[in-house]
Amino acid sequence: MANSTNIDLGWYPPSQTVINNLTNVVSNGTTGVYGFIYNSSYTPDDEYGTYNWCNMPHVRSLEYVKPSEEYELAYVEVIHRHHKRTPYAANSFPVESYPWDCNDEGLFYFARPFSGDPPHPTTDASRNSSALAYWETFSGINPFEALASGWKGTCQFPQITSQGLDDAWQHGADLYGVYHDLLGFLPGQDDDDAWRQKVKYRVTNNVITSEVAGMVVNAMWNTTAAVPLLIQPDGVDSLEPDYTCAASRALYGDIESASNPEWEAHLEAARSLYATLDDISGVGATDSGFHVSFDHYYDNLSARQCHAKPLPCKLVNVTNADGTTTLANDTSACVTQALADEVYRFGNWEYSQIYRDSGAESLAASVGSFGVWIAELASHLRGVVDGSGDTLWFHNIAHDGSVSRLLGILQVDVMVWPGMGSEVVFEVWKRSGGSSTWGYYVRVLFSGQVLTSSNPSLGIMDMVPVETLLA
Repeated sequence: MANSTNIDLGWYPPSQTVINNLTNVVSNGTTGVYGFIYNSSYTPDDEYGTYNWCNMPHVRSLEYVKPSEEYELAYVEVIHRHHKRTPYAANSFPVESYPWDCNDEGLFYFARPFSGDPPHPTTDASRNSSALAYWETFSGINPFEALASGWKGTCQFPQITSQGLDDAWQHGADLYGVYHDLLGFLPGQDDDDAWRQKVKYRVTNNVITSEVAGMVVNAMWNTTAAVPLLIQPDGVDSLEPDYTCAASRALYGDIESASNPEWEAHLEAARSLYATLDDISGVGATDSGFHVSFDHYYDNLSARQCHAKPLPCKLVNVTNADGTTTLANDTSACVTQALADEVYRFGNWEYSQIYRDSGAESLAASVGSFGVWIAELASHLRGVVDGSGDTLWFHNIAHDGSVSRLLGILQVDVMVWPGMGSEVVFEVWKRSGGSSTWGYYVRVLFSGQVLTSSNPSLGIMDMVPVETLLA
């Protein structure tokens, strides 16, 4: 199966917008975050398609555009980020001013011997079974618990929150609403054999992707029965991605270093913002995790706002009447919405700089670190074309780093930090008599809309000949 040799594989810059314009990011005249949503999973129907960090837009029937009747859907591959969660422990402040509890959900961790063969593993009296065991955080007399830094509470950091689980369920329901109800492509929920044979789900070694997968599967197939989630070994997983690529790591390191004048300029421009945030949070100015980029502050603040939790204030010692001291909020020194918005603007600028704006190095770094997954996707597409594939739907649940690298490889024209649930869909359509030598075309959707690439060979990715994508 030969690919076309007339495809331009070069790097092309993204459009210049307010997002990747550093002057705009730091300007005193810039307020808010470009109309983006950071405080709710809900987006009104008349605004759907707006960037919502808490719950990104995805394919759903209200906005979906059906191709003309001459096209027949042959295959769909979905990749999306997990849904909203608690912050990572590494992104917490030394002392957090309030706890974060997750008593409205359970994290179920157990193993069970199969009594039957997949895809229908069952339990019966001939094999020992398992209780539906879940974790429940408790506080005892462990003296080190009080001394531990960061978030306190009954959550894991991270875990998908109950609201994030609901978002994941709705995501799955919306996908089924399009690809079964609207298009008649997926099997029916009552056709258990068909969907189990034709539909696959894949997760990473980070358990938050499995937490999301369970909700998505239930929403799509109305089942609480056992369903396999494909996973690759830790340390070589192509989806997270988690395999070693020294060249890619070096390229990313160069982009996020003083050797990149743009990166150095943005750190210099952020100096006063960092000083203000450090004073409020108690994070040390030499903490490299918080100061190599805005990743940590962004995660900490946005996770609060997505879950309607207050932005933090500075903690100070207050002397009580009995002479003891306690920590209390200094309400005159809090992270304001304006400060949080500036963090979010810097974060989106950073993602554009890392994955799109740093020249051919951006593309090479993404190809090196996510190229194995791209090769897996290509093999799935080739299987559709040559008839060797028997899967209709391949569903990957991943991370922002996965989606960012994919957008970098596709050379998306406007790069953003992929929010919770960020989705890219590859639809393979069959049509006779068109420009494709093989008769198959690919439509790529990002956030529910046709993706536009800066690369002229890809352009508006609406029915691109499959051989172009595979070049």
